[in-house]
Amino acid sequence: MPIKIADLLPARDILENENIFVMTEGHAVHQDIRPLRLLILNLMPTKVVTETQLLRKLSNTPLQIEVEFLQTVSHKFKNIDAVHLDSFYTTFEDIRGRFFDGMIITGAPVENLEFENVDYWPELCDIMQWSSHNVFSTLHICWGAQAGLYYHYGIQKRPFQKKLSGVFEHIALKPKSPFFRGFDDTFKMPHSRYTYVTEDDILANPKLELLSVSREAGVFAVKSSDNRRFFITGHPEYDADTLALEYFRDIGTGKGADIPLHYFPNDDPAGTPAVSWRAHAQLLYNNWLNYYVYQETPYDIERIGENDTGEYVEDWQI
Repeated sequence: MPIKIADLLPARDILENENIFVMTEGHAVHQDIRPLRLLILNLMPTKVVTETQLLRKLSNTPLQIEVEFLQTVSHKFKNIDAVHLDSFYTTFEDIRGRFFDGMIITGAPVENLEFENVDYWPELCDIMQWSSHNVFSTLHICWGAQAGLYYHYGIQKRPFQKKLSGVFEHIALKPKSPFFRGFDDTFKMPHSRYTYVTEDDILANPKLELLSVSREAGVFAVKSSDNRRFFITGHPEYDADTLALEYFRDIGTGKGADIPLHYFPNDDPAGTPAVSWRAHAQLLYNNWLNYYVYQETPYDIERIGENDTGEYVEDWQI
């Protein structure tokens, strides 16, 4: 089944050239089914790149998905045309009263700041609070995962001595979980971050389940015990050249950077990296969408709030 996106979104041409089935809004109105409604809070400065990466993963499933993009209004991104945001992004005030089957909160290049020092932190907290009752299942990625673990569960992030960058081997601690259905005994995923959360902190919280770790990269996948929140510390959506582009960007700005581990052939940046994570990355998104969104979300989407157990009742709802 296709993914439904705005007719003129730049990612449409890229995906169609890759022979990915994309459905425009005009085509979708003629189908008498309810697609999954998915909201993506895109906090990355490279908006179009991130849109395309995520849509590529979401479009390769048997489900019809209606995607909307959400922006923050408390932070103005410098690297994206305001016309693009106005054309393809909504704001929290515009969707506050609506319900979504699933939501993705992306990473952001603000890891070295304390959460409270990020200029859009109050707005992000409002969105995460709202998601507890208006979104059936939320997938948090990289810094978005650390932000969600901190906001919802008080899990602190800790700094590495230097940036963690590369493609690392992982194991599933609960291989029979539907989240890892179809996975091999070990699998590889890219990471690119300056901070981490510890296994001990996750295991000490009875509302969280540690799903996957890496010997070199640490915690990879965590979920809430009720399956409503997932936290992925890496970047399954990354393209083959994303880590290379980040590496050369950092070198070019004079920051200095170590060569990403287990990425370039023979650790030579002149070589062309080969993708070793694409299939498992696709399975990860497929499994989340199928087993934790599609199979569980109510057909009447406005009943999402009724299914809440009370665990996440916030002050504004009392």
